[in-house]
Amino acid sequence: MTIEAQPIRVQLRRVKGWRMPPNTVSVARPGPFGNPFIVSECREAGFVGTDRELAARCVAAFEAWAFSPYWRNNWDGEQSEAARTKLLSLLPGLRGKNLACFCPLDQPCHADVLLKHANGEVE
Repeated sequence: MTIEAQPIRVQLRRVKGWRMPPNTVSVARPGPFGNPFIVSECREAGFVGTDRELAARCVAAFEAWAFSPYWRNNWDGEQSEAARTKLLSLLPGLRGKNLACFCPLDQPCHADVLLKHANGEVE
């Protein structure tokens, strides 16, 4: 009997020679899995907090937008609907994969949300 390892989040690197590990998918921007909620835009919209606090806010906004019935509260319109529909249609392809983003591993990241939802770990 083989035991499969739980998928993990990997931090993408811009270092010569670095390669993504096997079984890993980039969920960074740009791309269908990138978080459309950005710390700098959150700050420009008037939200106050440290970068880490605003990053956590962006991750929460991403989860609400992607997986909540109230998703239109965070971003509404044709572009939002098209992006969300594409993300949800591709989500099953992330099941069992490691997910890579540029966020530091000790910081909030939407990849953790994608890992949870892609692998059915939602409460």
